[in-house]
Amino acid sequence: MEHDDWLVRQFEQQRARLAGVALRMLGSTSDADDAVQEAWLRLSRSDTAAIDNLAGWLTTVVARICLDMLRSRSTRRELALEDDRPELLSDDGSGDPQVDVLLADSLGPALFVVLDTLSPPERVALVLHDMFGLPFRQIAPIVGRSESATRQLASRARRRVRGAGIDRHKRAERHVVDAFLRAAREGDLATLVAVLHPECRLRSDQFAALLGAPQEIEGGTNVADFFNGGADDAQRATIDGMAAAAWAPGGRTRVAFVFTFKEQRIVDIELVADRKRLQQLEIVFLDR
Repeated sequence: MEHDDWLVRQFEQQRARLAGVALRMLGSTSDADDAVQEAWLRLSRSDTAAIDNLAGWLTTVVARICLDMLRSRSTRRELALEDDRPELLSDDGSGDPQVDVLLADSLGPALFVVLDTLSPPERVALVLHDMFGLPFRQIAPIVGRSESATRQLASRARRRVRGAGIDRHKRAERHVVDAFLRAAREGDLATLVAVLHPECRLRSDQFAALLGAPQEIEGGTNVADFFNGGADDAQRATIDGMAAAAWAPGGRTRVAFVFTFKEQRIVDIELVADRKRLQQLEIVFLDR
């Protein structure tokens, strides 16, 4: 009985960490609870005298349970997301800082949309190594790969997660440009001020200045005043793949609006009307 009480206490000390591991892998609190409960059942049926490192043993068991659940989920094509996911960053400082920065910017259902595109071994390798600091030699037996192959799994998963983060940033910047253009056309000064950074600066090349644009305006409020009620003919576009706008009367691009973003707001607007420079830009209109 004393041994049973000791085992329960030891397991409860690990429960929160194990739940974190399972949640990061599965993206579902209910599934994570099931995985942790299954780990307890396996522990209670095991010879604990043969376990040298209980924390490591439990982590391995939970990881294998999660891997089996992910494989079963993939087979059934049941990749449902939940709305009750708490913050998912590792709190022990053992993760890859670059990945943690990306994940911090991608918390919630959007992150799991990305993770659900990974294969089960990729997801397990990424979580265990980059978020919990387990060495690849310990992860390799869990996913059934060599240490080198496991390292490649995590690297491939990391690239895909980071790439998805970049895509989300681009979509967010396009939403900012959409709000800017809409507010400028409608004369919505409050929204213009909101989407422009307080340090926003407007600059125009000499050809844009000849068309009536000011050479330079500094300050978000001043830039908002200039565009308030204007930009009627500016269209949504991308320039070299980045969120932008362009004025193209008669189908010919006359002025490109090149934006720079800071803290999810526009901090710099460059008006380019130099024909040579325009020819060097890859401008794609989104409304055509």
